[in-house]
Amino acid sequence: QQWKEVRHDNTVTWLAFWRDPVNTKEYKWVQFHCGSDRFLVDFFDVWQGRCDHVNTKEYKWVQFHCGSDRFLVDFFDVWQGRCDHVNTKEYKYVFLAANSTWKSESDLQKYEKARKLKNHIGKIREDYTRNWEARTRAERQMATALYFIDKLALRAGHEKDEDEADTVGCCTLKVENVECIAPNQIKFDFLGKDSIRYENTVEVEKKVFENVALFKRETESGKPKKEGDQLFECFDAQDLNTRLKDLMDGLSVKVFRTYNASITLDTLLAEPSPEETVEGRKAEYDRANKEVAILCNHQRSVPKGHQGQMEKLQEKLAAIQEEIDELEKELKLAKAGKPGKDGKVKSADSVRAKLDRKREQMSKTEIQAKNKEDLKTVALGTSKINYLDPRITVAWCKRNEVPMEKVFNKSLLTKFLWAMDVEPDFRF
Repeated sequence: QQWKEVRHDNTVTWLAFWRDPVNTKEYKWVQFHCGSDRFLVDFFDVWQGRCDHVNTKEYKWVQFHCGSDRFLVDFFDVWQGRCDHVNTKEYKYVFLAANSTWKSESDLQKYEKARKLKNHIGKIREDYTRNWEARTRAERQMATALYFIDKLALRAGHEKDEDEADTVGCCTLKVENVECIAPNQIKFDFLGKDSIRYENTVEVEKKVFENVALFKRETESGKPKKEGDQLFECFDAQDLNTRLKDLMDGLSVKVFRTYNASITLDTLLAEPSPEETVEGRKAEYDRANKEVAILCNHQRSVPKGHQGQMEKLQEKLAAIQEEIDELEKELKLAKAGKPGKDGKVKSADSVRAKLDRKREQMSKTEIQAKNKEDLKTVALGTSKINYLDPRITVAWCKRNEVPMEKVFNKSLLTKFLWAMDVEPDFRF
């Protein structure tokens, strides 16, 4: 049998092909067939194809995510093909374009499911509050964890293999990751996704504090716990997601995170902007986006060139201020009908117009400098791409007459094309 590796290319519709083992003069194809807005796969080619890698001579596989005669898109699962990477042993995926109908529908469904949670959140909070005092330890632990996921937008956390980074989420917190500070504060300190440190001290309900202190101190049988032991040893993320689906169809920890991020932005941007300039309104939006990024722990290290950029901005501000000072002097002379430095008598109106433009430039540069300093350790893009319903932003831009290009870059404008027709009064 002869197998051939091929690469996926945007200009072709096939993903892989190989020689037919029976009729070696013919090729078999794994190919997408386009029909309206659906991608179909040849019935006889819906299986794993394999090929010899040209260098390692090891098998590589192409696997298709499909059901019956068409690809079925899961809530957060929109890949069409994948194969093993020879060196990392991890999957490499083939995705549809961000602006494809299929991907847009998936994004819309994701945010609609998060919006649906607002109709259930009251009862869910009543449920987990009641279960802080449930009969079984597992129910008490699950209710306590769900409180943190709701209040702090923590990720679920899944078990890690020995060769993976020791990062944790809410369900995999260890004893050393939490500290109980009387009377009702809990300090979290752990490495989250991408090894980003999460460090936060929060006030909690009295019963939550008592539960965490107990879960940290001993197991259900009364055996003392030590550092490295699980804080919530009676359940895992899968158990919690199963429980959440009983509370609302399709609910998961990730839906909670999307809901909390979007509802926070929607609330912060609900009132009309008091800012008069586009730059001021953009800064207001960035401050709201920052609150969401902090909630979701989207951090970054200070960019290498940040200090140099700030120094240039300060130099620019100083230069503008000097020009303003000179124009103010010129304006006084012009009003008195006296010549300026160049020996000419200038119109007061023309000098005033120049002065107004310089003051506007000063205001814009001050906003730019403050924004850059405030956001130096916060990654705004992650929440904007993955957790914030774009319709909130589009509606806000329309209400406040802010160009979309000010808040969405070119790729996001393409990705969120489906959200552009939303009405200005849209609320999440």
